[in-house]
Amino acid sequence: FWESMSPDGGGQPEGALAQAIDSAFGSFADFKAKVKETGVGQFGSGWAWLVHDGNSLAVVGTPNQDNPLTDGKTPLLGIDVWEHAYYLKYQNKRPDYIAAWWNVVDWDAVAQRYAGAKG
Repeated sequence: FWESMSPDGGGQPEGALAQAIDSAFGSFADFKAKVKETGVGQFGSGWAWLVHDGNSLAVVGTPNQDNPLTDGKTPLLGIDVWEHAYYLKYQNKRPDYIAAWWNVVDWDAVAQRYAGAKG
């Protein structure tokens, strides 16, 4: 989780990861919308994940401390949607937290995980 964020993060992915996101979701904007939908829709505590699922990318949600590894998926990027992650700054405004989180995503780290997952 922490290795996916950087004070110099934000922007958009490039290269193979950007192409894979476009292929799986249609566009980067559609990908972000899917992450938001998954994160906001997670009842209670949990996570929204970008995962490598065999040959493609997917966005999945997990409750509590669960993670995609238990389902045989490789996590590339995860956002903690437990209230402790955002409550002091955003109170119950999880969508605002998710929108701000994109500004710290370290796409280079995510791209390295993607390259490793592809083999």
